[in-house]
Amino acid sequence: MNNAGFGILDKFLNTDLNRELEMIQLHVTTTTTLTKLYAAEMAVHGWGRILNVASTAAFQPGPWMAVYYATKAYMLSYSEAANEALKDSGVTVTCLCPGPTPTNFQVRAKNRKKGILRHVKTSVEFVARRGYGAMHAGKPLVIPGILNQIRVFAVRFLPRRLATYLSRKAAEKS
Repeated sequence: MNNAGFGILDKFLNTDLNRELEMIQLHVTTTTTLTKLYAAEMAVHGWGRILNVASTAAFQPGPWMAVYYATKAYMLSYSEAANEALKDSGVTVTCLCPGPTPTNFQVRAKNRKKGILRHVKTSVEFVARRGYGAMHAGKPLVIPGILNQIRVFAVRFLPRRLATYLSRKAAEKS
C-alpha cells in the first residue's frame, strides 16, 4: 500500500516551493517507483494487489492546495492506467480516494480550524476497511462514503471554473 503523503494549505503565493517539490517527489515519483517495482515482481508470480491512496481531491482543482490536488489527480490517473495495463498479469492496482478523514493530516497541512471536518462521518477504520476490501476484490477505484461519492459525481457536471471556485470557497471557510 502506498499511503505516504502530506498537504500544504495556504494561499498559492504563500506556499513554500521546496515543500511542494518534496510533495511532488513523494506523491508522484515514489508512487510511480513503488507501483512499478512491486507490480513487476508480482507479475512474475502471476498475482498481486497494490493499493495507492489518493483523495477525492483528485477529481477537481484545489486553489488552496494546488500541488496536493494535482498530485492526487496524477495518482488516480496513474493507478487506473496501471491497473488496465496489468490486466492480463494477475496484478491489480486499486486507487483509494477518501474524502476528509480525521487524522493528523490536517495538522501537518496547517488546517488547524478543521472547518470541513465538522461534517465528516467517515472514520479512519471505515476508510481502511473499504480500501482493503476493494483492493482484495481487484477493483480499480474506491471512494468510501456516500457523501464523498456524491461530491465526486457532482463535480463531473459542473464547469471546471465553477468547481475550482467552489473548492477555493470551501478552503477559505476551513
